[in-house]
Amino acid sequence: MMHLYLGLLLFSFLITSLLVVPFINLLYKLKFQRQKQNTTDFQNKKTPIFDKFHNIKTGTPVGGGLLIIISVCVLFLILFPAIKLSKIFISTNYQIFHELGIVFFTFISFGLLGLYDDAYKFFGFKRTGFFGLRMIYKLVLQLILATIISLLIYFNLKVDFIYLPFFGAIHLSWFFIPISTLIITAFANFFNITDGLDGLSCGLLMIALFAFWFLSSSSLDTPISMFLCLWIGSLIAFLYFNVYPARIWLGDVGALSFGATFAVIALILGKVVPLIIVGSPFIIEGLSSAIQIFSKKYFKKKVFPAAPIHLTLQSMGWEEPKIVTRAWLAGIILAIFGLWLGLN
Repeated sequence: MMHLYLGLLLFSFLITSLLVVPFINLLYKLKFQRQKQNTTDFQNKKTPIFDKFHNIKTGTPVGGGLLIIISVCVLFLILFPAIKLSKIFISTNYQIFHELGIVFFTFISFGLLGLYDDAYKFFGFKRTGFFGLRMIYKLVLQLILATIISLLIYFNLKVDFIYLPFFGAIHLSWFFIPISTLIITAFANFFNITDGLDGLSCGLLMIALFAFWFLSSSSLDTPISMFLCLWIGSLIAFLYFNVYPARIWLGDVGALSFGATFAVIALILGKVVPLIIVGSPFIIEGLSSAIQIFSKKYFKKKVFPAAPIHLTLQSMGWEEPKIVTRAWLAGIILAIFGLWLGLN
């Protein structure tokens, strides 16, 4: 199957490569670009460190995640039936319809939520009422989606376990549902927080997905492996234009979708421990923001000069490409470690 997977990856890369420049031009025409902003925190106080390093990025097109979502969905919709008709053996641990339904529901639903938020953010619509998507309302919608997905995983796939390396599967019964909901919501937001430097989140995700491609292949789950290959190929093509200085960004449409889907694939495979190891850069970024908010709210002081942690590194004088490339190197080592654990 390896030749099939590699072929899908290359084909996805080629198709997305052909589409990305016209898509960037379309975003410019639609004025779907980052607007000049004076950012404030949860206390409505200015964030000078963020503004200092990121106001120069005003005008960069936002919404590249939409291209990746559409490309992967359309390619899978065309290629998967063709592969089945060609009599290539497809193995899976679950009923294919239910498994793919959960993956694509996550991929698309969180993407639509992010797209809606992007439209409000970058077109400057007034944020009032529930559908203004203030932070608390967006979190509520994420929790609702994550709960639906967790219920589908539990009831349709009969998954209620987490596999611990060297110990085996630990069955959680219905406790799996709230734990899964928390993991999906957390990774959607952690990935979104990480998507703050050119190439940072996408590069780390590319590395992480390669690790989970090996894990899905070792689990003999062909549909998940095919999905990951198409996703990786499209992501690499996008990353070429997302590295410093970025010509396009994911936007919330990509960030929320990709973080949630990454977590869901790990849950379906039962690889939560590798998810935590491989995804630890996202966790560190997300927790640094959470700790900063908690400390400022309840203790009236900062733990870090700025949050998330990549802003602290920038405030220390680290250049953006230096932060990103070193994060990638850390991501590679963590992916190898997570892969090693996942195969035990």
